[in-house]
Amino acid sequence: MNDLSLHAAWLRTLPPSCGPVRLIAVDGHAGSGKSTLAARLAAVLDGAPILHLDDLATHEEPFDWTDRLRDQVVEPLSHGDRAHYEPYDWTARSFGPPRSLEPAPVVLVEGVGAGRRALRPFLAHLLWMDLPAAESWERGRRRDGPALTAFWDDWTAAERAHFSADPSRPSADVLVRQLPVGYEWLKGSGATAGVNHSVTHRDHFAPPY
Repeated sequence: MNDLSLHAAWLRTLPPSCGPVRLIAVDGHAGSGKSTLAARLAAVLDGAPILHLDDLATHEEPFDWTDRLRDQVVEPLSHGDRAHYEPYDWTARSFGPPRSLEPAPVVLVEGVGAGRRALRPFLAHLLWMDLPAAESWERGRRRDGPALTAFWDDWTAAERAHFSADPSRPSADVLVRQLPVGYEWLKGSGATAGVNHSVTHRDHFAPPY
């Protein structure tokens, strides 16, 4: 069993937070490695569903997706029902055909603002990818190339405004720091009693960059 499996096993023991679902948020700055961590966690959680918040955000409303998340995802999951949401197509600039999200024992919500104030009451755990904003954004810009420079300029301004008004890191249960190989999990300010033993290990996956 690798260490990430140990963390996954801990997440499975948490009380359900949204109906029968343990909703786990993976938050952090754009470019910090949230998607990679969520994918690796999902793999050791027997294919746990992942909701990418990029599918709810839009060019015009990068952070004004709370109502869509509540109505399309949180409300049905809280009743043990399958959720349906319409993913945004960033090329066509329109919403696409509905996708379903099963009320699995663990569901991961990944994206900038996943730990926002409005969502926290429904979260079983909040993970924060602990990479500084400037370093995260630089990685994202390198990944996406110069063609998206204008997009990144607009995005970073919107992200600064969001986290200034609604910071996630102070409420995180776990701070996840990427190492040359794997991750280090550290207790966050929002951690509840009993979390200590789950944040002292390291996993051994190769980093995404």
